[in-house]
Amino acid sequence: MARGTLRIFLGAAPGVGKTYEMLEEAHRLGKRGEDVVVAFALDHGRSETRALLEGLEVIPPRRLPYRGTEFEEMDLDAVLDRAPGTAVVDEYAHSNIPGSRHAKRWEDVEELLAAGINVLSTVNIQHLASLGDVVSAITEVHQAETVPDEVVRRADQIDLVDISPELLRQRLGDGKIYAPEKVDAALSNYFRLGNLAALRELALLWLADRVDEGLARYRADQGIDVTWPARERIVVALTGGPEGDVLIRRGARILNRVNGGDLLAVHVRASDGVAGESPQALETQRRLIQDLGGSYHIVTGEDPAAALLDFARSVNATQIVVGISRRKKISALLGNLLGGGVGTRVVRDSGDIDVHMVSHPLGGHGTRPSRQRDLGRVRVVIGFGLALVLPILLQLLLALNPDPNVATAVLVQLSGSVAVALIGGLWPAILAALWSSLLVNYFSTPPVGNLTINDPQNVLALLVFVGVSAAVAVVVDLSARRSKEAARARAEATTLGDLTRGAVGSEDPIEGLLEQALDVFRVRGAALFNLGDSDAGAGTGASGRQWRLLAAAGEKPAASRVDQVERAEGDNVEEIDPSTRLVLFGRILPASDRRLLGAFGVHLAAQLERQQLVASRRDMMRLAESNTMRASILRAVSHDLRTPLAGIKLAVGGLLQEGNRYTPEQERELLETIDECSDRLDLLVGNLLDMSRITSDSVNPLLRPVRWHEVIPAALHGVPAGKVRVDLPPNMPEIDADPGMLERVIANIVENAVKYAPDSDIVIVGAAGGFSSTTLGGHPAGELRIIDHGHGVPAERVVEMFRPFQRLDDIPQTTGVGLGLAVAKGFTETMGGTLTAEQTPGGGLTMVIRLPLSTGTAPEGHVRQSPLEPQSFLTGRIHARPLTPPAPGAP
Repeated sequence: MARGTLRIFLGAAPGVGKTYEMLEEAHRLGKRGEDVVVAFALDHGRSETRALLEGLEVIPPRRLPYRGTEFEEMDLDAVLDRAPGTAVVDEYAHSNIPGSRHAKRWEDVEELLAAGINVLSTVNIQHLASLGDVVSAITEVHQAETVPDEVVRRADQIDLVDISPELLRQRLGDGKIYAPEKVDAALSNYFRLGNLAALRELALLWLADRVDEGLARYRADQGIDVTWPARERIVVALTGGPEGDVLIRRGARILNRVNGGDLLAVHVRASDGVAGESPQALETQRRLIQDLGGSYHIVTGEDPAAALLDFARSVNATQIVVGISRRKKISALLGNLLGGGVGTRVVRDSGDIDVHMVSHPLGGHGTRPSRQRDLGRVRVVIGFGLALVLPILLQLLLALNPDPNVATAVLVQLSGSVAVALIGGLWPAILAALWSSLLVNYFSTPPVGNLTINDPQNVLALLVFVGVSAAVAVVVDLSARRSKEAARARAEATTLGDLTRGAVGSEDPIEGLLEQALDVFRVRGAALFNLGDSDAGAGTGASGRQWRLLAAAGEKPAASRVDQVERAEGDNVEEIDPSTRLVLFGRILPASDRRLLGAFGVHLAAQLERQQLVASRRDMMRLAESNTMRASILRAVSHDLRTPLAGIKLAVGGLLQEGNRYTPEQERELLETIDECSDRLDLLVGNLLDMSRITSDSVNPLLRPVRWHEVIPAALHGVPAGKVRVDLPPNMPEIDADPGMLERVIANIVENAVKYAPDSDIVIVGAAGGFSSTTLGGHPAGELRIIDHGHGVPAERVVEMFRPFQRLDDIPQTTGVGLGLAVAKGFTETMGGTLTAEQTPGGGLTMVIRLPLSTGTAPEGHVRQSPLEPQSFLTGRIHARPLTPPAPGAP
């Protein structure tokens, strides 16, 4: 079955019209006779969008219960059973309610595509994973829902739905995006003009990069080498010398003259040597190019000029910046006479790429031929020329000797043969030796004037002469080859060092290595395959197992290449181990690069093993934590839970005992004992369950705008009246929090303060103002302080205080299991905040809760908590107090 196509409508911000445009496209497809259904779409309270849903077949959503409330999700099975030609699925980055088949809606879409169903979907730029931190820095709003960029890139078509920031703010002010009561807060926060302009620029730049990737694939598929100046792209050639800083800054100034473009610095490292380059200078230049917003690349090649031009053409460069030193003019002149320096050849062969020759007073070797200790083609050609000419010149010199003899002629010609061997190597030296032996025989060996030799000793002398010349040539040639191999090994080691250093700094070392392999080997794509189980992958091994794609960079491997992994065919396949293979495609690697490819595979194997060790260590740590938690829970059950159970048992037994008559006051006292012990038991069990969920990473907060005063009264339920004084300013801004979790955090902290500072008054204070000076990760945050004036906690024990099952030494075991602060800290961090402790001036402890400020609007697709369940904790425990009914007209 053919895979369906995915079309994504991308927007810079909520309200630009993504859903509207998607539904209009659905109507257009329906008019053309295509089978279109709405699998899931929200009108977001907008009448214009709601009107577009009319006339389209809508598949009813599933209603899933979660924390006492039902939420609507796409009915994936119903859509698959309906099997339409095209399905409309809104909010591509949405997180599904726990209990759904997949955690993310884009995973639901992948299943629809695999079933051959075309999909229309929407996504905002702030939901792209690579831009999450950038958007948070701009809007001061943390993005809870993200989708991997690679998933969006795989879309067959991406449409940018774009309107100007001024028009978007006007639509917001007219009430076409949010309800009237939310407009002022939105205009003052998320929808500020600067925010919208920055988000729009991000969307345009991201989409431009995707268009550029498509253009690069088309040029590669069509074999187009001619530069298409669709976008200014400047390549700066680095030699590893100190002049690189000058060249990079010159390239940046050239790029600043145009609006938009890319700056790329490339260091061409000869595959047989790294002489003259400074690792310190290259590292400094790498940091400089990244600070200027560019990218750093390393490529290898026998010919620096050709490698530089190949790289420039592969990235569709429009300009190249190379350096030329104002020193060493004689060396540059000799280089030009021997075929031209690097800069000269770049200019000559650049074609339609502009080349900037930047002179500088610093030393460098980028514009002249590299001096290598091996025997290159030029030296061999010169050696053959000398082999023909030098013996004749030496024979003319011998003719000036009035008393010629064989020994003198042999020694002179031997020196010439040695000179030819030093320059040209083995075969020119053998040619020189044979040619010299003929000249010595003809001009210096009696009888002179012919090739006849009368004296056997002269025959021996000529043979020794030829043998010595050949031996010297072999030694020189072997030395040159060893020198070349050593230089190549040094270059490979340096390249691998650079690869490893770059990969370590990346988020995923394996993908980082594969990304750098594209530049080093000058290929279009790199992929790592593993022989896994038979239910994954596309190529099947001999044992029935199949090859799975572990990681890839650049052009993604097609199914045919996956099939070639088993047969070790394709462009370049390196077997790392029997179950892991590295595949490079885009060009056939020469034999000189195969050893480097093998060493590269060893580094990948080491990274894979390291990841496995890290995963194993993580599992062992989790197992150890689980064992510790299990042991602590058993201790708590055996000691702390028995006390409230004993109280309940004693009171119930007294009430049930026949023959005992209790006064109403005594019965009430026993019932109050049961109620108090039940509350203690509920608290203990709740803390245990919450801590278990926190340690297993199964806590999913339902964030919404909340004000502190909404949750504090419920959190203080059960605290003796007058024990806690609340002093909150009336204009405290909203925060993003889960009301149930926040209430639990405050309740645990207050309970802890009452327990450990029984003789102290407890004060809850907060910061006033529209935007507090408090920050959280560089973003505005709301702050609440719970202050007591008890004995406090020593500074060295503050960190220990937040660990599970910790109590102060003077508190008896019967007052709790020591989980209150650990649960509070876990809940706060789950909501994106922090919980810290400070010393109260004059003695005591101050607990500080910081949570991100709310923008006044909830992001599109974000799960909202129903106001009917403000106290729905993770543990689902029973509450004695009644829930406050919703206000009339509340959703």
